[in-house]
Amino acid sequence: MHPSTIRKETPLNTTAKPPLEHWCAPVQLKLAALWTSVMFCYIYCDYFELYTPGKLQGMLQAKLGPLGPVTQGVLMGTSLMMAIPSLMIFLSIALGPCASRWLNLVFGTLYTVLMAMLAIQADWHFYQDFAALEAGLTALAVWYAWRWPRMPRQA
Repeated sequence: MHPSTIRKETPLNTTAKPPLEHWCAPVQLKLAALWTSVMFCYIYCDYFELYTPGKLQGMLQAKLGPLGPVTQGVLMGTSLMMAIPSLMIFLSIALGPCASRWLNLVFGTLYTVLMAMLAIQADWHFYQDFAALEAGLTALAVWYAWRWPRMPRQA
């Protein structure tokens, strides 16, 4: 590990224990971790939603909540909506900084707005909480992408 990637804390007094070492993760890794957290929240929220009254009956009747009857188009749209955050885990690391930053700004903003709207409209408290948490995580992805450090200029 390069010494410049380690932040050292200054001890408050000389009798204190030595400061804890802190490794500064690159922005790409932070973004991938945020999108991974978002996906875990999606999965657990959807799992817990199966326990809400009427959910399984609606599934058996081929109804997808507020989206209505299950169709090829509805399933394709919801699949795409879930595929994007899944892909952002990989793309945040694999793409170059400019493309990764742009995609995180665009999709992070889009999903923050979407999750904030769901947090407001949801009937169940657990769903509101998960949606608010997901909005916070995607907003943090936007913040990290916006504040992406720049390389020092060459003299």
